[in-house]
Amino acid sequence: MTRWLPFDVADCDASPFVQFRRWYDEAAPDMAEREAVTLVTATADARPSARMVLLRRVGEDSFGWYTNYESRKARELAENPRAALLWYCEAQGRQIRIEGAVARSSEEDSDAYFATRARRSQIGAHASHQSSPLASREALENRVELLEAEFAGRDVPRPANWGGYVLTPDAFEFWQHRENRLHDRVLYHLANGEWSLARYAP
Repeated sequence: MTRWLPFDVADCDASPFVQFRRWYDEAAPDMAEREAVTLVTATADARPSARMVLLRRVGEDSFGWYTNYESRKARELAENPRAALLWYCEAQGRQIRIEGAVARSSEEDSDAYFATRARRSQIGAHASHQSSPLASREALENRVELLEAEFAGRDVPRPANWGGYVLTPDAFEFWQHRENRLHDRVLYHLANGEWSLARYAP
């Protein structure tokens, strides 16, 4: 049986970003896709939706990912520019919740990241009209073939409707599994530019 380590306020760094990086790095040997997080967005009338995305930015003051700006998540962020992220490591019995305001990345940032993607993924970003009806898989694959011919022999430019988002947190929760559902929870809140943290009941 796994012996879950205790976790308390005294174990936390004063910065939730440093604490996130600590757990994120400790999880590396146990996770095949450590960058995977659940992204939750909501419409202006508070109808939520969730999906998995890959964290491509783990910064000192923000987190980021990339997507199609015409996707459902993008439309919801345009209506309601706040979101939540959930990172989970089953092997260590840990999860981290992050909430905050979201804004688009700069065009320069999106261009730089797009240039690092595999060429087939770059073409796929052009081919897919994300979150819109699709007649068939064949229609998508035919579009990929046409675009491969169009971009043959040259770099694939970033589509204007594709780019990054940055979430700037104002709340974190670090959750450590413990036996008998008596889990350890430490929450950070941002107020007047300062982070406070406290233990919460499971």
